[in-house]
Amino acid sequence: MKASSPILWPEAPTVQTAPQSGLARSQHTSPGESAAGRKAVADRPVKARTPRRGHPDREPGLKRANFGRGAGLPTLLLLPQLLILAFFFFIPSLRALMQSVLLSDPFGSNVQLVWFDNFKALFANGEYRQSIVTTIWFTVAQNVITLAVAVVLAFATDRVVRGRSVYRTLILLPYAIAPAIAGILWAFLFNPVVGPLAHMLHALGISWDPNRNPNDALWLVIMAASWKHICYDYIFLAVGLLAVPASLMEAAAVDGAGPIRRFFLIALPMLGPTVFFLAVMNFIYGFFETFAIIDAVTHGGPAGATNILVYKVYVDGFVNLDLGSSAAQSVLLMTFALICTLLQFRYFDHKVNYGV
Repeated sequence: MKASSPILWPEAPTVQTAPQSGLARSQHTSPGESAAGRKAVADRPVKARTPRRGHPDREPGLKRANFGRGAGLPTLLLLPQLLILAFFFFIPSLRALMQSVLLSDPFGSNVQLVWFDNFKALFANGEYRQSIVTTIWFTVAQNVITLAVAVVLAFATDRVVRGRSVYRTLILLPYAIAPAIAGILWAFLFNPVVGPLAHMLHALGISWDPNRNPNDALWLVIMAASWKHICYDYIFLAVGLLAVPASLMEAAAVDGAGPIRRFFLIALPMLGPTVFFLAVMNFIYGFFETFAIIDAVTHGGPAGATNILVYKVYVDGFVNLDLGSSAAQSVLLMTFALICTLLQFRYFDHKVNYGV
């Protein structure tokens, strides 16, 4: 029996590779693949995925609200708010702009276009310039007093152990009182004839009389407006203190810092965004929302000492029936409020630390 000859298998082609430094590659070159082809595949740029039209790209894990493909449902949901803005803001604002360049009699039978004469007459009027100065002093003083007292009350919240809910309820009570009622309450307390607090000031030798003394009347409306708005600031500051990390306060206490020092050096700087927001809101409150207090306490007197801009708009428009001047004053009041807000953002916003 002949011995079978051995089967000779062809050898696999070997690929000569240059020596490499470092770690060896884990990918092996298949037969027939050249080094140039491998390099061309490796250097081929990867195209970024472009989002499809109508389907914007978004980070993974985020959910997108789906209101359907059309704009009908979103428009229907926004329609009530848009109607409120249209009827109570945009249309009155447009009407005020139109009326500010017109001169008409009280009954509207004779209307004349005067362009900017109403604005020129206002700046030439000494009474209006004095009203601007009074409004600035009133708003700044009310803002400072409101924030200062609210900060102290918010600090005391953490120190109250028993009856904390009662303490918070008493602070928040003025928020439920109407501005006119708050003004009448303070007018009674400081009435020079029957007011109990006025009698205490007289006993201390202070000649208090807001009916005759312009400075007394101005301080009376400042205190009434501040008392009405303290609870608003207190709500935000008390909630903001809950977000301060307890570990920082505990670490400061271990280092020997007292409660007051911990509050002013750690907690209050971390409340910078909240304090800045409240400062802006207090300015808006002083410019627009103090009409009822002025009307209930002093009626703009004595001698126009408390006749701030928002009250002068009412007096000239609804009492003196000078509609053109009143509309021009409302436009200027909105402009002043916008300028003050922009100045606050320009000079104070960069000093606020929004990081925690």
